Amino acid sequence: MTAPLRFGFVVLVLLGAGPAAGQSSLGGAGSLPPPQRPGGAPAPTTAPAPTTPPRAAPPPAPAPAARRPPAQPPASRPPAAAQRPAPPRETTPAPVVRAPSRPDARPARSGAPTPPQGRGRAAAGAAAGAAAGAAAAPPRPAEPATPPAPAPEPQPSVGSVTNLPLPRFAALRSDEVNLRAGPGTRFPIEWTYQRRELPVQIIREFELWRRIRDPEGTEGWVHQSTLMGRRSALVRGAPGSETALRRRAAEDAAPVARLRPGVIVRLRHCEARNPWCEAQVGEHRGWIRRADLWGVAAEEEIK
Repeated sequence: MTAPLRFGFVVLVLLGAGPAAGQSSLGGAGSLPPPQRPGGAPAPTTAPAPTTPPRAAPPPAPAPAARRPPAQPPASRPPAAAQRPAPPRETTPAPVVRAPSRPDARPARSGAPTPPQGRGRAAAGAAAGAAAGAAAAPPRPAEPATPPAPAPEPQPSVGSVTNLPLPRFAALRSDEVNLRAGPGTRFPIEWTYQRRELPVQIIREFELWRRIRDPEGTEGWVHQSTLMGRRSALVRGAPGSETALRRRAAEDAAPVARLRPGVIVRLRHCEARNPWCEAQVGEHRGWIRRADLWGVAAEEEIK
C-alpha cells in the first residue's frame, strides 16, 4: 500500500506544476488564463524572466575602397654623368701659315711654340670643373694697383760715339744683317734682314753697335759695319697704288717710271726744304716728291 501512494503523490505534484510551467515558458499572454485570487483580483503574475536584449547589428562593413592602379615605378634616371651634357670634342684647328710681316726680313726663330693639345673629353671636363670651381670661389680682394712703368729715357740729340745728330738715316750694307735684342753678340737674334740698301733710322749708339728703327717701326741693334752712309729711301703708298718718277720737279712733268709701294730708290740730291728729291731706280732717273718717300727728313739736305 505504501508504494502506490508514493506514486500517486508524485503524479499530483507533477500535475500541479504544469500550468505555471506553461505560463512561464510563454513569457506573456498564452492559452491558459491567469490564476485568480480570492475576491476576484487576478493574482500577481511572476515577472517574466528578463530576456536577452537583442544584439546590436554589427556595423555594415565599409565598402571596399576602389583600388588604385599600382603606381608605376619612376623611370630609372641615368647616372649623373649621363645627365651632364657631354663636353664639346676638341678639334685641332687647321694651321694657318703666315708670311713674314715684312718682305725684306725673315724671323730668326720659327715662332712661338704651339700650345699643347687637349687630352679629349677628360681634359675638357677638367677644364670645365676648374672653371666652375673658380666661379664658385669667393672673389679675391682687390690687389694693389701696379706701379707705373718708368718713363722712357730722353732721346739723345747726338750720338755718344760719333757725335753725329740723332736720329739720322742710313742703309743696310748687305743682304744679310742680323737684328739683335741688345748691343752685343751675346744677345739673341730677333730678325735677319735680307735686302741690301734698305733704309733704316739710327736712334742710339753704344760702342760699335747702333740701335735702328726700320720702316715698319721695329727696333733692334746692329753692328756698325753692316750700315753704309750712301742714302736710299722706300716708296710709300697704299697697296696697289703707283707713284710717278718725273722728268722735272713739277706735277705736270712727264713720268719717267711708275713706282709701286716698297720700291727702294737711291737718293742723289735733295735741297733743304725742297719738296722734291732727285732719285734713281735702275736705269731710270728723275724727280719724286719727298712726302712719298721714307728715309729722308722733311728739311734734310742730301748732296
